[in-house]
Amino acid sequence: MTLLLTRGDLETVLTPDTCLDALRDGFRNADGGPIAGQRVRTDLPFPGTATALIPGLLPGVPAYTVKVNAKFPAARPALRGVICLHGGTDGELLALMDSATVTAWRTGLAAALGTHLLAGTGEAVGVIGAGAQAELMVRGLAVLRPRGALVVHDTSAGRAARFAARHGGRALCSAAEIATAADIVLSATWSRQPLLRLADTRPGQHFTSLGVDEPGKAELAADLLDASVVVVDDRPSAVSMGVLADGGTAAATLAEVVRGDHPGRTSDTDRTVYAPVGLPWQDLAVAWTAYRRAEREGIGRRVDLLA
Repeated sequence: MTLLLTRGDLETVLTPDTCLDALRDGFRNADGGPIAGQRVRTDLPFPGTATALIPGLLPGVPAYTVKVNAKFPAARPALRGVICLHGGTDGELLALMDSATVTAWRTGLAAALGTHLLAGTGEAVGVIGAGAQAELMVRGLAVLRPRGALVVHDTSAGRAARFAARHGGRALCSAAEIATAADIVLSATWSRQPLLRLADTRPGQHFTSLGVDEPGKAELAADLLDASVVVVDDRPSAVSMGVLADGGTAAATLAEVVRGDHPGRTSDTDRTVYAPVGLPWQDLAVAWTAYRRAEREGIGRRVDLLA
């Protein structure tokens, strides 16, 4: 029997603190796994792309994930798909989950963790791109550190206003205004042109960029990246499809920062950037957390896919 977990089911069983714990442990331990995760992406003869992440593995977890996503930027939601959670003993399909929800939680909360570890002491937060991943970044960051004023910009003024209202902030008219007002800037967009350049920023700021997870996407200009301490989640992926695709180097991976192998920020005047692509083990960290609680509490619906 396979457990079906919808978006509503997942939002019932997941909490930011438990997912942050699972993701922190994953960054600490995932590098020791014997099999590297793969990210496969292809264009389509439609206005979107197809992506698969395989396999999601973590030491000590007797299961793995396979994620299949459709990404259609003009659609709402823009990301749709499923995560298959398989048992490691015989491949049993333990659960099918809404991938958009798991992806938003693992991406947003991993980004919140990276932001917390790299940002300075300033508390004003700016959001560029008021979608689901930004929502989880703001929620996760609130668990990890005090937050001051919040400012928001989105290509949809209405979406920015609603996001600001939910979090006690205010909407602004441009990405540059966000950078002027905030100490910590969180961006999660579909942009293919840089939204911020070095001249828009000041020393000591932190930038988390989630939008650069496919070739051709860009949120931060090369001069800003060159002037910053850049941290990624995976160097080869950052070079092949992420923030380093057009050159540049990463000072560290977030795993190295979590383990204390790299200090991340070294001074109050450092500009820091966290620019992940997203790794398969992160899907497992959140999916396994959801599955175990759903099992304990009887949440979700069981189906026999072989019947």
